Parts: sequence; C-alpha cells; structure tokens
Amino acid sequence: MGNGMGTVVLLLLLFVYFLQVGGGLGLEQGHQTERISGSAGDVLEDDPVGRLKVFVYELPSKYNKKILQKDPRCLTHMFAAEIFMHRFLLSSPVRTLNPEEADWFYTPVYTTCDLTPNGLPLPFKSPRMMRSAIQLISSNWPYWNRTEGADHFFVVPHDFGACFHYQEEKAIERGILHMLKRATLVQTFGQRNHVCLKEGSITIPPYAPPQKMQAHLIPPDTPRSIFVYFRGLFYDVGNDPEGGYYARGARASVWENFKDNPLFDISTEHPTTYYEDMQRAVFCLCPLGWAPWSPRLVEGVIFGCIPVIIADDIVLPFADAIPWEEIGVFVAEKDVPKLDTILTSIAPEVILRKQRLLANPSMKQAMLFPQPAQAGDAFHQILNGLARKLPHDKSIYLKPGQKVLNWTAGPVGDLKPW
Repeated sequence: MGNGMGTVVLLLLLFVYFLQVGGGLGLEQGHQTERISGSAGDVLEDDPVGRLKVFVYELPSKYNKKILQKDPRCLTHMFAAEIFMHRFLLSSPVRTLNPEEADWFYTPVYTTCDLTPNGLPLPFKSPRMMRSAIQLISSNWPYWNRTEGADHFFVVPHDFGACFHYQEEKAIERGILHMLKRATLVQTFGQRNHVCLKEGSITIPPYAPPQKMQAHLIPPDTPRSIFVYFRGLFYDVGNDPEGGYYARGARASVWENFKDNPLFDISTEHPTTYYEDMQRAVFCLCPLGWAPWSPRLVEGVIFGCIPVIIADDIVLPFADAIPWEEIGVFVAEKDVPKLDTILTSIAPEVILRKQRLLANPSMKQAMLFPQPAQAGDAFHQILNGLARKLPHDKSIYLKPGQKVLNWTAGPVGDLKPW
C-alpha cells in the first residue's frame, strides 16, 4: 500500500479531500462541459451522409438472421456491433441499391453469435462461415473479384478480430483470415504492431446497451466519493491456472498491491449498483483482460469516470476523433504497483478538465450504438472512418483474371464447407 505510515495518512487525507470536493468533480451533462479544440472535435461531429455510398449484399438468412433467432443473447453481448451495424445500414441514407455507384460493399455475417451456455462466443466456425459468405458474393456478383475485397468492409468484433480465436497465442498463430487480407476490417481489437490488427482497420467501441445504461443514470451533481473503482476478474483460474498469462499479470498486480488500500474500491463482485458506482467514482480502471479492450472504456466515458487505461500499445476506438490522451490516464503495465502514486499525483485542475471533456455529449454519443441511430453515434463514426478512406486508390483494381489472394491458405479445418 505504500511506504510506511506517512503514505497511508497522505492517501487517507486525499481520500477525504475527494469526498469533500466530490460534488465539484462530478461534472456531467447539464453541468459545465468543454468542447474538444481543433480537428478532433470537428471530426467527431462530421456528417458522413453524402460522402459515401454503401451497397449491402443480401445473403441467405443462415449467415445472419437465422443465427440470431437461434440465440437472441447475441443482441446484448459486447460483440453485438455486427448485428446493429447491419440493421443500421439497411435503413441508412448512405445505402445504395445500385452496386455500380457504391464506394463500399458490406457483407452481413454474424461471426460472433455462436455462444456457450455462459454467453461467450465460440469463434471456431467463424472462418468457415466467412469463407462461405465470400465464396457466395464472389460467384454471384462481380464486385469482389474486381478488387479481391479492397473496397469491401467487414465487422469482426471478436476478441482478436479476424484472427478468430480468444487466446492470443492461438490468434497470432492463425493470423487474419487470408481472404480478408485486402478488406477493411471494423473491429474492437486494437493493438499496435500486432498480427491481428492490419493497417487501415477501423477500431470501434464494444457494444454496451444504451437503454440499460440510460436506466441507471443518477443525478449529475452526486458527489464522486470513490477515488478508484474496478469490478471484474483479477485471475482467470479456469483458463490460466498458473497465472501470468491472463491480463499479462496486470490485473493480479492491481489486486495484490491495492486490495487493502482505502482509495481503491476493487472487487470481483459485480453489484447491481455497478453503473451507479461508476458515476460516484473519479477514476475507473480499464485493464486489459485476455484482449486489451473491454466495455469499461465505454462505461467510463458514458458515466464520466476517467478511464485509467492499462494495456500497453492499445489502439483505442475512433482514435482520430476521440482525444483519449486528454480524457483518460495511461498507465504502463509495468507501473501498476505505482498506481496509487500516479493517480494521487494528478492535479485537481487536470482532473476537472478531463471531466469537462467527458461531460461533452458528443463524446458519449460516439461510443454508443443506439436504436434508432442518432447523429454522431458510433455508426456514424464508422461511416466517417470509411468516408475518410475515399477515393480508393486506382491500384486496388485488379486486371481481369488477376488473383492476389490464396483461397486455400490457413489451417486445413478452415477449408471444410460451412
């Protein structure tokens, strides 16, 4: 917990200080907000309509709707962006029914909707399913073959995106599904210099249910009486019995160093007041788990709790539009034992500015997939990202009969019919 009684007393005094000024720190909508200066704010408020046209392939329902009918839990889990993006595009003004005028082509495949009884997605059939869908569009329409997917985008919101495995070592071994090597991938996974994030991908927030979060809002002037908040696993004994792999040891380090520290409200218990508690906290820990991202990032922004991002080399959602450096705190995984010192050293005026930025409604809107869609939401940020890639370079178009992709690359199991 620190070095000696002096540190303990200092931390307790700081805790009392935050209890007293908590009301001042709990700035939310309706309170003072701050607009992001410069290009980031302008980008966040861009309107993509009129800047791109998207053709949505009509696939047999076995690739999407039937899978969802079999397991409606897919509508509420953190990977649901693939379903809601499909629904959004079907009625979006950027949709074109004329593929000849399309800038982008979208293939609606629900690859994360094969769930275990516990609700975790099994990605083992996903590569076969994706291959099958690509074979279908490439044989029924001429557009895939013109570019081998370079003007196509796919939503792949799994732990490690189109590497389609939830264990990092296996995901790295698999690599991105070869048939997607030229496509633009829209994915929650983002880590610099990683085989599962290809250049040009659009990193998005995980899905968090907007109505559910709305239902748990508390009065915006509620004091932020919790200094540091976290609920979740510290160890994953089932999948990492010896420890060290899960969260690269960062979560275990949080628990071992701060479980008895009064500034840290941390536990594996997940209370019914979880969302309310985040609105009473100054800092919310967002450590990596098996993957670097988690819904806590979204929850922190929505509830005005400064995200403390502990995931080396993470690529954050819509990083060209959301100024993460200004709204969050980044702590290197190796520095977790110094978390108390790092966070108590942040000046109150810096905390207040981060909270004013977090209170900006456009910041919150960009992290959500609401039904129906709203201006500036995550759907529109994805479209903005696609629009910024236009016009396509002429080099993406192949000569007649030219092939770049190897359709039989990858594990033999992936080649079985789906």
